[in-house]
Amino acid sequence: MKNRILIPSLLLLSLTALQAVVKPNNLFSDNAVLQQGIPVPVWGTANNGEKVTVTFAGQKAETVAKEGKWKVVLPALKASETPQTMAISGENKIEIKNLLVGEVWVCGGQSNMQFAISGKGSAITLLNSEEVLKSINDPLLRLLTVPRHGTPEPQSDVVASWNECTSQTAADFSAVAYFFGRDLRKAEHVPVGLISSNVGGTAAEQWTSRNVLESNPELRGIFSAHEKALQEYPAVLDKFKADEPKLLEKWNADCEKAKADGKPAPRKPAAPASPASRPPVALYNAMIAPLQPFAIKGVIWYQGESNSSRARQYQTLFPAMIKCWRDAWGQGEFPFLFVQVAPYNGMIPEIREAQLISWKKTPNTAMAVTTDVGAPYDIHPKQKEPVGARLALAARALAYGEKLEYSGPVFDALKMNGNKATLTFTHLGGGLVAKDGALKGFTIAGADKKFVPATAEIIGEQVVVSSPQIAAPVAVRYGWANCPDVNLFNPNSEVGVEKSGLKRPSYASCTGRGIQLRRSWNYPS
Repeated sequence: MKNRILIPSLLLLSLTALQAVVKPNNLFSDNAVLQQGIPVPVWGTANNGEKVTVTFAGQKAETVAKEGKWKVVLPALKASETPQTMAISGENKIEIKNLLVGEVWVCGGQSNMQFAISGKGSAITLLNSEEVLKSINDPLLRLLTVPRHGTPEPQSDVVASWNECTSQTAADFSAVAYFFGRDLRKAEHVPVGLISSNVGGTAAEQWTSRNVLESNPELRGIFSAHEKALQEYPAVLDKFKADEPKLLEKWNADCEKAKADGKPAPRKPAAPASPASRPPVALYNAMIAPLQPFAIKGVIWYQGESNSSRARQYQTLFPAMIKCWRDAWGQGEFPFLFVQVAPYNGMIPEIREAQLISWKKTPNTAMAVTTDVGAPYDIHPKQKEPVGARLALAARALAYGEKLEYSGPVFDALKMNGNKATLTFTHLGGGLVAKDGALKGFTIAGADKKFVPATAEIIGEQVVVSSPQIAAPVAVRYGWANCPDVNLFNPNSEVGVEKSGLKRPSYASCTGRGIQLRRSWNYPS
């Protein structure tokens, strides 16, 4: 009889002990980097009413758990390369070891940000991955990858942990993010933590909260459009199946032609993905909301391809997404640095224009242009080192206040004088340069809005554009093509290209920090 009473009692004690365990959010794991210079929230779960104490780097903060949750805020910390331990105690005590204090960046977007240094069997691998991996070993650079999935409701934690950066831990990490972090480490001389939160083939509305989309008249239609796509999907799939034999026949012929021309084979026709796999809001709920309010310095972002067919909407959606993140983090207008999508045969220039417009109307942002490191036959260009380098350059200027030029020339004003159009620019970086020959990529139009190729010449710090076909020009375009052939630079434009050993693509010689793309100057978009 005593044994029969004892066993349930032991079970009850065990359950009570399990419930009493103070647990921090998984972002606070061994090897983490905490943000320097600002208050640092630390949070987790515990029993209701349980007193929780957090000690770290000589700081101590206490609170009482309510509704199973607790949060304390540590005063601003100083950067430290010396590993430290955080102690968290309540009815139990745990230690989080090997913590550093430095700079923390979230690295978001779709496949070109997810694009790994070495994909372990994936077709999406870095151009020179083996060489890069051999050089990777930096214990002061720390990496965390958020599991890739979506949820219908916001989550409070992620199943993830931090790792020191080695050739093994970096192999499947974002290549763009790694190169950004590597260059930041060299420039700022402090530990850097990178949180990789990205999923290939995703649109910006999947990374935006429900209340932000629903509260904006221009964006709330995204939900009804998604419902309509769900309803129409069976018919769309049936049509693909009916057309598939002809599509495959054409694809085989195109492959043969590409082989004869020495070009990459086109993509094989594939069944359209179900809209059910990419609902709005879901990735924000599962992969961004759980990161808040982890103290960060800023965000780097590479996305836009999946919104290219809705470029005009993206002019509203992308800035709304940025504001959504900033508001939810509660750290003010932290730096948000993004990549203008690379040239690709199937990528219309309107999406690059939408990104330019977003940059110009959203404070404390920067845009890294990738015109020279795209690939006309590959939506996943393999040159990622220059992309990370350009983002790091923007971070050094915007986030860390270095006095350096981080952009290529940016259009400022247009003046007409007879049959000539004169363009002026900001972000000159010491002047204007036409790389590899005469200036190219400009077109000009008169009142009929019919654009023709133009002659362009650099005169001092201006570009003068004209054509014998246009007597009275009213508008100018530059690089308005899926794969523009352009070459206007400033003297500092080729950041990241030489050291990566990359060859300039034959279709475009414009640097990733060359003049920013625009639909046309003078005509409204």
